[in-house]
Amino acid sequence: MARIAGVDLPRDKRGEIAIQYIYGIGIPSAKKIFAEARVDSNKRVKSWTDEETARIREIIERAYKVEGDLRREVAMNVKRLMDIGCYRGIRHRKGLPVRGQRTHTNARTRKGRSKGVMVKKKPVAAAPAAAPKK
Repeated sequence: MARIAGVDLPRDKRGEIAIQYIYGIGIPSAKKIFAEARVDSNKRVKSWTDEETARIREIIERAYKVEGDLRREVAMNVKRLMDIGCYRGIRHRKGLPVRGQRTHTNARTRKGRSKGVMVKKKPVAAAPAAAPKK
């Protein structure tokens, strides 16, 4: 099993697809990595040699910021926006869409489940008084 950047790549997928399981690597990056490593991108992960795996791992470690480092950088960027109190930071803090989308309708992914307006129930009519016990 190929393990690159702390991620176990699925063995039965094509290399170009499997490498995208690493946070920070998409389609364009995957194509560049395979071109630079001189490895066939259609080759399944289980058929990679140790040398090919090492070349791919070395390129990713050298040229790309992935997984923990990238997640940390993104989190720090968002935190910086919130700390300086800019418009985007305020939107992040409130949990609203940041990039100008409308919120009157839609935006459910960002806002979460809708909070329904409180519905008041009609008071139940008083039950007839029970006959006194003897």
